[in-house]
Amino acid sequence: MNDLKPGVFFIYEGAPYVVLEAHHLKMQQRRPVQQTRMRNLLNGKIIERNFQQSDSLEEADIEKKKVKFLYNHREEYWFTEENNSSARFKLAKEILGDAVAFLKANTEVEAMLFNGETINIELPVKMDFKVVEAPPSIKGNTAQGGVKQVKLETGAIVNVPLFVETGDEIRINTQTGEYVERISKTQN
Repeated sequence: MNDLKPGVFFIYEGAPYVVLEAHHLKMQQRRPVQQTRMRNLLNGKIIERNFQQSDSLEEADIEKKKVKFLYNHREEYWFTEENNSSARFKLAKEILGDAVAFLKANTEVEAMLFNGETINIELPVKMDFKVVEAPPSIKGNTAQGGVKQVKLETGAIVNVPLFVETGDEIRINTQTGEYVERISKTQN
């Protein structure tokens, strides 16, 4: 139970899961529990469970290999192996979850394999994106560092500082969906 930390893979009810959040909770005159929020790697469903200290969980044997994202068509996302372009496979949008917002063509990602079958992918932690739509910046009260929403080339909507404009290239943390920094500014 104490090994349940975000990013840990384990087997629960016969399926591989990854821990998204874990909190240790100790109430008066009760046994401590580990509250977890976890994602099923086979179907993408997110569930919340409490585990007791007496619960024992089996670690999932997840292999990883580099693959390249090709394209998406009708909520199917197609990938190819890095060294074998004829070895293509697809994953459904439900399985990929929030990762689809940050997938762009020819991006190298890590495929997760369970029992020799590709079950999901892992994006690089930080990726660069071009801003395709941004409301105009308004000069004035920015002492508190205001934010605005912009649209990225993948269609994702993210919060960024007010100085980011259409055409800028920005870096995003793909795990949290948060703005990290501006890479390049558009030339006017």
